[in-house]
Amino acid sequence: MEKTLSFSLSPLFLLLLFSLVQGQNPKCDTQDHGSTLEVFHVFSPCSPFRPSKALSWEESVLQLQAKDQARLQFLGSLVAGRSVVPIASGRQIIQSPTYIVRAKIGTPPQTLLLAMDTSNDAAWIPCTACDGCTSTLFAPEKSTTFKNVNCGAPQCNQVPNPSCGSSSCSFNLTYGSSSIGANLVQDTVTLATDPIPGYTFGCVAKTSGPSTPPQGLLGLGRGPLSLLSQTQNLYQSTFSYCLPSFKSLNFSGSLRLGPVAQPIRIKYTPLLKNPRRSSLYYVNLVAIRVGRKVVDIPQEALAFNPATGAGTIFDSGTVFSRLVAPAYVAVRDEFRRRVGGKANLTVTSLGGFDTCYTVPIVAPTITFIFSGMNVTLPQDNILIHSSAGSTTCLAMASAPDNVNSVLNVIANMQQQNHRVLFDVPNSRLGVARELCTK
Repeated sequence: MEKTLSFSLSPLFLLLLFSLVQGQNPKCDTQDHGSTLEVFHVFSPCSPFRPSKALSWEESVLQLQAKDQARLQFLGSLVAGRSVVPIASGRQIIQSPTYIVRAKIGTPPQTLLLAMDTSNDAAWIPCTACDGCTSTLFAPEKSTTFKNVNCGAPQCNQVPNPSCGSSSCSFNLTYGSSSIGANLVQDTVTLATDPIPGYTFGCVAKTSGPSTPPQGLLGLGRGPLSLLSQTQNLYQSTFSYCLPSFKSLNFSGSLRLGPVAQPIRIKYTPLLKNPRRSSLYYVNLVAIRVGRKVVDIPQEALAFNPATGAGTIFDSGTVFSRLVAPAYVAVRDEFRRRVGGKANLTVTSLGGFDTCYTVPIVAPTITFIFSGMNVTLPQDNILIHSSAGSTTCLAMASAPDNVNSVLNVIANMQQQNHRVLFDVPNSRLGVARELCTK
């Protein structure tokens, strides 16, 4: 029995999944140490990109879903081999990732916030004199180590739509109704206490349209110009992160760069290589278990296919996990069966979430079964609740019909409070439960 739910709920401060205790202040001025950076949610009190006004729970859910829609369009464009990064039409929603870190750019260093993104490669940073940029800007004229990349440099062929109107290299990105123009440059980038001389990134000179992400971007993909490619000697193409829950007062997790101090007791699954989209972190998802039951999913719904881009990826920028339709329906139906039981509970919907309840429920665990590794998600990773606790939704959905629907995405809500380790030299990805929320 299903119906569409209408809400009249009290506003939340910032986001659907957290509320701050009045009178307590988060620690926003803590320092990064060694090769470890603090990770903040983009809507945390430490972020200048949080919403300017309080949103109701329903509004927050719908905004995050719209953001995910744009993100999935972006991932779909990668899989399809297009260079355009689409944006949900008519909405001021960006595809930019959800978690940010601090970085120091130039000499002397200027501190900026960069969004960490496992599905992008090149970094780009808004610079002074940028036409249309709205956030803190990097001032290259104040850096003694700044320089432009020449047109003949190999890096100029590794960016989208390069051009050489002068002796220096520039490039353009399209974000649906928005566009970004940037100069390809090099400067010292310091992450935690590690200076990286001559780091190549895009210095954003012009943006247009309502959808341009305000913060810079730190690409953690596997392709050219990514952090891993430019720091192979320093970090040996290895990093891990622990993403904090939205409920955390301080919203602080960690990004750990390099093989030192990575977890030893951790289960791994092989990373799969897609030559067409080398940046994405594909893994082999073989089954999904709801409670104790492995649900019936057609093999082709989970199969890895480099030609079509089908398969499963880990992505730090999508909020709620999306499964191709046959996989999602199998998981959803078993979840509903176990939650409803003989009580025949009414199932409601909210936006893209089609499995919500207005009474307290006891939810089963959901286990993603990968080659060599099982990841069992507790309720905090699979349910979202209204501020009053009166409504609960299963926090995953089917891939939207208007995007490439061959990709399963393990998203950041399902990764929260887990250490996710990307070991590229050994072509493996590890996951271990870790309470990184402070």
